[in-house]
Amino acid sequence: HPSNAHIRYIGSDNSSDGIRVLRVAGSNNSSIRVKIVIGNFTTNQSGYYSAAFGIVNEEKFPVRITHINVSSSNCTYMKIWLHGDRDANAADNTSDNSSVLMWNNNTLVNASNTTAWILAAGDNNPNNMCYNVSDRTNCSINTTWDEIAHVRYSLNNTNAVSNVSDFVWVQVGIEIPYIVDRIGLHAGTIWIHLESDQH
Repeated sequence: HPSNAHIRYIGSDNSSDGIRVLRVAGSNNSSIRVKIVIGNFTTNQSGYYSAAFGIVNEEKFPVRITHINVSSSNCTYMKIWLHGDRDANAADNTSDNSSVLMWNNNTLVNASNTTAWILAAGDNNPNNMCYNVSDRTNCSINTTWDEIAHVRYSLNNTNAVSNVSDFVWVQVGIEIPYIVDRIGLHAGTIWIHLESDQH
C-alpha cells in the first residue's frame, strides 16, 4: 500500500467533500494506487491545498526529489510545490521560505539533473515520520490511519527541513482562467522523480 511503502504518501488536507485530498483509488482491498481529489472548480477561480499530501522516506538512506511532472491530455491549471510548513501557502515565499515550485501549469520547473528536496534517511516504520532524524526518540510524529480515505495522515504542524526531516509536504494549487480549454473533468498523472546514491 502506498501509505506503508518505503517511499510513502500520506494525507493531510481535506477536499471539498470532507475526505482527504489524498485517498486510495478504488477499494482498499484491491488497489495499490492513491489519487488526489481536489474538488470542483469553475472558470476564473483559484485555490490551493497547502498539504494536499506528504511524501515520507522509510529507506535507511537519504532520497532526493529531483523533479515533478504531470501527464494529462488537457491543460492542468495546476501548480505544485514542495515545502516544509504544512499550513503555510507555499506560493508566498515570505510565509514559507522553504518552498520550491516544481510544476507550473504544463511547465516543468526543475530539471531532472537538479535536487529540489532531500528526504533524510528513514527508519522503515510507517507509523511515524520524523522532523529531525538525528533524534528520532523526541522528534517523531505519528502518521495515523484514516479509515475513510484509507491512507495514513498527519495534521502535525512541525516544519520539515530538507536533509534533516524524512518527509516533505506537497502543495497543490489550482488556477482556472476565464477561458479554458474545455469544460468537464480534467485528470492526469503526477510523476514524482526520486533518486539516491544507494544501489
